[in-house]
Amino acid sequence: MKLLATADIHGSQYRLNIILKNIEKYSPDLVVICGDITQFGPGEVAKNFLNQIPVDTLAIVGNIDPAEVGQAITDSKADNLDLKRVVKNDISFVGIGGTIPSPIFKIAIKYKDSEKPIEESIDEKTILVSHEPPYKTQDRVFFGHHSGSKELRELIEKCKPRLILCGHIHEDPGITKLDKSIVVNCSMGKRTEGALIEINNEIDIKILD
Repeated sequence: MKLLATADIHGSQYRLNIILKNIEKYSPDLVVICGDITQFGPGEVAKNFLNQIPVDTLAIVGNIDPAEVGQAITDSKADNLDLKRVVKNDISFVGIGGTIPSPIFKIAIKYKDSEKPIEESIDEKTILVSHEPPYKTQDRVFFGHHSGSKELRELIEKCKPRLILCGHIHEDPGITKLDKSIVVNCSMGKRTEGALIEINNEIDIKILD
């Protein structure tokens, strides 16, 4: 399975056009948008952007996407992954949109018609999609300060998902190994356009720039 993962479009048609260019170039099976689709809304922008993507898409909200953006994702062609488990090509995806809720272990994840605690919804084969990165993992901002979520890191260390896709920190896109988990900050920044990920027996990741 080939994924194109990205984050932080921030309402820019220019950035969306980059995503569309990479879809045409790499022919991914699935696009994953890790939040901040808009610049504080409106929801119609998110719906319009997601409806332009010509392949299967999963999306979550970011910290500056207002509530109407979540509804817009649901109303679009994309699947809203926020606080849900979705299975694509036998691969399980779990999403946590926006700012990480606290305490994280009390979050319930919906799958079809049932709900389970988040730690029961994630295993070593899961791809976890979050807007925020985990603490000390592709989360450096200016002056080297770490601004990722400590609770998300604790969840990852306990549940060990195979792959974490995130954004939010534009200054620190890239790849880090966290024990057996691979964290990919796929934020669109000044240098980068997201990440191309191929999942077979192994996971091959390329940051696009």
